[in-house]
Amino acid sequence: MNTNQQEVFFSRIKDQNQSYRFRLPSKHDTGLFLHRLMDFLFPISQDCKEYGNDTNLSEGFTEIKKQLDCLLKPLGEKLPREGNIISDDFFAWLPEIFELLLKDAKAITENDPAAVGIEEVIAVYPGFLAIATYRIANLLAICGVPLLPRMLTEYAHGLTGIDIHPNAVIGHSFFIDHGTGVVIGETTHIGNHVMIYQGVTLGATHVAKKLASQKRHPTIEDHVVIYANATILGGKTTIGHHSIIGGNAWITKDVPPHSQVYHQSKVEVKPQIA
Repeated sequence: MNTNQQEVFFSRIKDQNQSYRFRLPSKHDTGLFLHRLMDFLFPISQDCKEYGNDTNLSEGFTEIKKQLDCLLKPLGEKLPREGNIISDDFFAWLPEIFELLLKDAKAITENDPAAVGIEEVIAVYPGFLAIATYRIANLLAICGVPLLPRMLTEYAHGLTGIDIHPNAVIGHSFFIDHGTGVVIGETTHIGNHVMIYQGVTLGATHVAKKLASQKRHPTIEDHVVIYANATILGGKTTIGHHSIIGGNAWITKDVPPHSQVYHQSKVEVKPQIA
């Protein structure tokens, strides 16, 4: 690249940079905030700070609040209110999120025979990390924060293989088992005590920008189990409560409550020819 080409290239970068509508928080700091917040809420592993007394808890809380203030600062004018007010709102609701996460962790512990205890679920289960990140990001989205909620859930997506949009609505006692490949779309509604397995997609039947403001993803009622690689599509699709959706099922229509839905495939075992 000669000098003239370099000048043109640099000018193009500067012009494009001026056209962006948002300035984003640091990706590194976004991930750091998530990990420190999780360590504060659940100081189980050895690398967590000791939060055994009120002083340490207070200091940890102050540190995390400062981190959120820094993450909100680049968004500046795009925030619906001043960043410190949004931060105060977020932490005012955090105790409720903490209780929801305890219910999620308890549901996983009670329903997974391989779980040794709630400590294991909180410390190492990718499904719990994805759910926790979603609940934190969803609270920020409710507070009107743009982009940062999606940055958080995409960070967790990279760690867990589980993609949950922060605007989805998910009830308590939610359990994602194994989890890799799970996709939960933006307008999905999930009830209480729902369990889903790896590879499940709760998606839209059409991908078009003009549909952005419509409900495009399904509704999953209470006490539904969805097994591996099932695909449920459409904003008008409802899976009735206490239903079981078998693996590899493809669903675009309502399923009544207390139903069992299975994908039938033919498997043949033929003897070898000697």
